[in-house]
Amino acid sequence: MDLQAVLTMLGGVGLFLYGMKLMGQSLERFAGAKMEKTLERLTSSRGKGVLLGAGVTAVIQSSSATIIMVIGFLNAGILKLVQAVPVIMGANIGTTITAQILRLGDINNDNFLLQMLKPVSFAPLCVVIGAFAMLISKKNKTKDKAGIAVGLGILFIGMNMMESSFKPLASSPEFMQIFLVLTNPVLGVLAGMAVTVLLQSSSASVGVLQAMSATGAITFSMAAPIVIGQNIGKCVTVLLASIGTNKNSRRAVCIDITMSIAGAVIFLLLIYVYQGLFGFSFWDKPVNRGRIADFHTLFNLATCIFMLPCVNLLIQFSKKIVKDKNVSKIDEELQLLDPIFIPTPALALEQCKKVMVSMTDAALENYRLASNCLFKYRTEDFEKIKENENFLDKTETVLGDYLVRITEQHLDVEQNRLATEFMHTVGDFERIGDHCQNLLDVAEFNMEQNIVFSEDALCELRYLQAAVDEALSVTVTAYQEEKESVCHKIGPLEDNVDYLVDMLKSKHIDRLKAGQCSTQGGISYVEILTNMERISDHCINIAQHLHQRIVRQSLDTHKSEVFDRDSDEYKAMTAYYEKQFLDPVR
Repeated sequence: MDLQAVLTMLGGVGLFLYGMKLMGQSLERFAGAKMEKTLERLTSSRGKGVLLGAGVTAVIQSSSATIIMVIGFLNAGILKLVQAVPVIMGANIGTTITAQILRLGDINNDNFLLQMLKPVSFAPLCVVIGAFAMLISKKNKTKDKAGIAVGLGILFIGMNMMESSFKPLASSPEFMQIFLVLTNPVLGVLAGMAVTVLLQSSSASVGVLQAMSATGAITFSMAAPIVIGQNIGKCVTVLLASIGTNKNSRRAVCIDITMSIAGAVIFLLLIYVYQGLFGFSFWDKPVNRGRIADFHTLFNLATCIFMLPCVNLLIQFSKKIVKDKNVSKIDEELQLLDPIFIPTPALALEQCKKVMVSMTDAALENYRLASNCLFKYRTEDFEKIKENENFLDKTETVLGDYLVRITEQHLDVEQNRLATEFMHTVGDFERIGDHCQNLLDVAEFNMEQNIVFSEDALCELRYLQAAVDEALSVTVTAYQEEKESVCHKIGPLEDNVDYLVDMLKSKHIDRLKAGQCSTQGGISYVEILTNMERISDHCINIAQHLHQRIVRQSLDTHKSEVFDRDSDEYKAMTAYYEKQFLDPVR
């Protein structure tokens, strides 16, 4: 094999891999987030799961990509392990579609229409038409369709280049000697695994084998173990993707490897036992692209049929390999922010929203626990408050970084608004947590210094506590349910908190003058008022960002007012909350 042939082969492999990737990416963009959402929803039965896995893999041209996507769903808690296993089985069937497409190269007929189906005829047309459409079109959907055509054309051009470089090897004694060695099934399986690991794609490695079949030197006895090995080799990519994921994701990878190895052992035993007893008429005959594609499909289909009834056994086996471990609440929640979702912003932002909802719950719980400690000090609440505060602190950092990575993707207008809102509000919820921690510190200080507020001061604080609780509760409800109508309540509530704080400060000064309050007690009291007021301030910030996104306005808070303080509705709500929180302490 001279230098020119080697360069042609390497160029062909490069074009083949690039074409397959371009076609898969274009198909995935064309389908948008629907494909992932479909994968998430339509796994109610094993049969549907298999069909879904096969369909998604046929679209994105990579079983590894589909399985990695499933790992992401498992890691995020979207799918259960029992739902994921049939999808993985289907993915292994769907990956055979590439080989079936490549068999078109075997067409040998003088009919014009059939000749046009040959890759050598339509591949250049696909590239020319697709490239022209990509250059002149301004619509993303049209560009994605063109990308599919260009990718398919480049894939076949690469295939033809590989074939042309391999054909001279048919007369090479050294080349024939290599393939005689590969008639050993163990060596054949290892060779198939090695090529797949090298190319990071079982579809690509099967395609290379199909190209080599043009030499006429590849017999069925050589091809069968190589194809089986190629199916095992793809597990390496999936195995690497599972590093750092949760136990169910690792169990899914364990099941995929188990199915691939078990299927390989069973299939090889059946083939060689039958060959030894009866013999295949085509055992030592050369195979073409179509025969390799058919065997590839048969192997994966048979493995799926054999393994599908054993899903529960496979899950039990994986649980023995991957043991249960205690996972903290923080790590469990942050597993939702799997990097696998970032290339699909719609799904990544859904994961962000789930984490944000957990932040709202943690902030509200901490406020209630910490503010109650001001009236009745409970050391048993400390651990829960600390856990929630650690969660809020860590989530702000991790979620912020995750959102930055999402914004680096191609976002539509609505996705951009949502990402920007999350970036604003994640800080507000974290700082609410900080103010709750400050309230707890005041409660601890009061207990250590034996500071006791007067009955009047405690009564007033109860009303302020209730007003801030109402403001934060309404904010959490508005945020979780995305209700614009609920947002309108937060403005009047925040105004009442401000009025109430001013009123309590004035009353506190009167008590100081009358000698009813100590200096240290006064410092603690003002610290409580300040932190509660700031919590309500963050509530109004959150309401503004949420309201502006819902009504599709600019996120510049100076550009437009969310609340119309002169409206009758606003005045009525303000009066309602005044009667509830202000009037009792006037």
